[in-house]
Amino acid sequence: MSPLSRGVPDAPHAGHPVFRDPDPALQRGPGQDEHVSVPTLGNLHSLPAVEHPALVGDPVAAALRTWPGAGEVAVVEIDPELADTAAMTEAYDLPLTASANCVVVVGRRDGAERVAACVVRADTRADVNNLVKRTLDVRKASFLAMDRAVEESGMEYGGITPLGLPASWRLLVDARVVEIDVAIIGSGVRRSKLLLPGRLLAELPGAEVVEGLGV
Repeated sequence: MSPLSRGVPDAPHAGHPVFRDPDPALQRGPGQDEHVSVPTLGNLHSLPAVEHPALVGDPVAAALRTWPGAGEVAVVEIDPELADTAAMTEAYDLPLTASANCVVVVGRRDGAERVAACVVRADTRADVNNLVKRTLDVRKASFLAMDRAVEESGMEYGGITPLGLPASWRLLVDARVVEIDVAIIGSGVRRSKLLLPGRLLAELPGAEVVEGLGV
């Protein structure tokens, strides 16, 4: 059965992705295809993200309103104290390989600053000193200061996500993230997460899929 097949013949095991057959009246956002299901994972309670903008950061809500893939994005509420990937994975009994972290990197070339958001699977780290530096074509790359990342993205620390980032930032996505059946990413705030098929991250505006971005 395809990962996007509707209906679930058997009860899911903890941490395994499922695409449930939703009540169309509750799960479908304005203008969304009635045959699109929102993803679920483990015991997390999925809601269609397009219908619950109050649960995500303002830049994320704005991006969801115009992004064609938004109908396949779910939002799940969590304890804000568990927003960090390791804590959430343990508390909700989820596979670490289902989560994708978004880190912001900065470098300079000829006096001009270059910023990129790097999305890597949670069991890896962005290869900042090698691949990211070469991709940005800068002499030195480092993580953007937390206060700047928060202010410029309009998102909370621990909730920064590839949806709704500043247009001036490049978006680099590790190829392994695209292969995740149901990926867990930030929502712009610490009290929720987004679930979506990993392939959709490659379809975000400006996304660049990079082999070996995470090491």
